[in-house]
Amino acid sequence: MNRLNPAEKTAFYIVMAALLMSVVIPLLFYLTSAFTSDAENMEFPRRLFPKFTVTVQVDYIPESGAYEIFYDSGGGYGFESVLTSNNPSRIKSLFTLQYSVTKSGEELMEDFEITKTQGRQTFVYRKDMLYNLRTFFTIAANARAGLVNSLIAAALTILISLSIGSLAGYAMARYTFLFKDQVNVLLLIVRMFPTVGISIPMAVLLIRMRMFDTLWGLAILYSIPNIALTAWVTGSIFSGISRELEEASLVFGASGAKTFMKITLPMALPALAASSMYAFLAAWNDTIGALILTRQNQTLALVVYKVIGTNSAGIQYAAAGSLVLILPALVFTFIIQRYVGQMWGGVNI
Repeated sequence: MNRLNPAEKTAFYIVMAALLMSVVIPLLFYLTSAFTSDAENMEFPRRLFPKFTVTVQVDYIPESGAYEIFYDSGGGYGFESVLTSNNPSRIKSLFTLQYSVTKSGEELMEDFEITKTQGRQTFVYRKDMLYNLRTFFTIAANARAGLVNSLIAAALTILISLSIGSLAGYAMARYTFLFKDQVNVLLLIVRMFPTVGISIPMAVLLIRMRMFDTLWGLAILYSIPNIALTAWVTGSIFSGISRELEEASLVFGASGAKTFMKITLPMALPALAASSMYAFLAAWNDTIGALILTRQNQTLALVVYKVIGTNSAGIQYAAAGSLVLILPALVFTFIIQRYVGQMWGGVNI
């Protein structure tokens, strides 16, 4: 094996570092945006990490009996006046909407009382780090229902894909029949069609079957390409499982179905885990299919898409909604990762 010379190594590491940064920095920016306040988004230069506290200065104006509030928005200009008011509601709105500080106006006015006798004072308040998440669910009133719909649709997709796809994979691995090679190729061709390409004809079929705008209809749409993928993945695993084990089970009196459930299927668990991950992610992240096939039973991905595309709210709320969408997928992936890892090492008999 040829070793790289120092110049080639340097170039290689520079390219890899650039690729890593091009992926990590945007993800980090969007992740931290979910916890930034509206005022932080307007700061220049923009902070890479969100603040956990908010610092303001307040001065009392005797002539008007109002409080003047100052905030440092960055850029080296120091604290600048952002509001002059003695109205608790206006002051509360400023701190809530701009700084994500969820204190009541009366509490803030009580804190500011000291400025009447001691002049301009500095106040530090703890931010509500979950404010953007709660606001997202307020902006998108159907987000909670969308979260439940997404979980149900993903579970149904996994159920359909694994039940049909694993049986198809077993048939491909164990039996010889006419046009077997052609069927194998056709299964792969199904994966070539984008979801939007089959959504329209599926909508027509589901309307005729009275399954339009149902989670079962969505699951069927998502399962079409994933059944083929599951058949391919499980078929390769089933081919590596020794037939002697199945034959021994049959000799000892087990039925074919029991042999499949008790002997063959557990050995193919890594392949089923990998297939379920692909099926889950396909169902969980889809927006086009849900946009075409649903009206009332919208999924969370579609809700987030509509909030980002049609709402004038700040980027922090869109980022919070995306975070809600990402977390269940991460949890599911981490749960099955050990099974998926076993798959790449082959099946141990």
